[in-house]
Amino acid sequence: MAKILVVDDEIGIRELLSEILYDEGHTVELAENATQARQARNAGRPDLVLLDIWMPDTDGVSLLKEWSSQGLLTMPVIMMSGHATIDTAVEATRIGALNFLEKPITLQRLLKAVQSGLQAGERAQRHAPAAAAPASNAAAVAVSGEPAPAAAVPAAQAASESVPADAVALSAQAGEASLGSIALNQPLREARDAFERIYFEHHLACENGSMTRVADKTGLERTHLYRKLKQLGIDVNRRSRPASRGN
Repeated sequence: MAKILVVDDEIGIRELLSEILYDEGHTVELAENATQARQARNAGRPDLVLLDIWMPDTDGVSLLKEWSSQGLLTMPVIMMSGHATIDTAVEATRIGALNFLEKPITLQRLLKAVQSGLQAGERAQRHAPAAAAPASNAAAVAVSGEPAPAAAVPAAQAASESVPADAVALSAQAGEASLGSIALNQPLREARDAFERIYFEHHLACENGSMTRVADKTGLERTHLYRKLKQLGIDVNRRSRPASRGN
């Protein structure tokens, strides 16, 4: 799934968008102003940015111009606002914004815009020039005859080699596959829920039911963590209840 940066000065908007996008399987990073958005962009290019126009320090259009002038507008950006004019939306599009969402944003419009934005980003990546590093690695192999460094191994191959052979159990008779106890022939959302249930059960057990430590380990806000555990059917109260002592 995708890494999405949400930039909005309203905490309610950030939490709502974060919850929706997280439930869709995306990784979400939040920024409440342009300063935090710059830091997040410099730390690593997101696959998509949802950028509010009206913010207290630097408005979204100015930040968009800044990224464009610095060659940092290499990801799809969708602008958001509840008070923008047509001229503002046109200007943002001219600078490089992919789309514009008017607040309040409906769930259907949000998901459709995100899907279109991610598809546009994937198309742009496919048509981007190949990076110089892989070519130089190939040249080094051709000249020296030595194996390429580990970094030159394709990511898919490296990932498959890092998974133990017995991690994926195949049943030729039943025509089914599983990853541990998770059946791989079920819908993606159900498979993801099964994995997340195991994931959070593991961390709750390791941290003895401490929601503060689990939130820190998993990188989620406590309110988001509580919602996620409730959605997965994990009884937090039962786990956090201290064991009774005999008299």
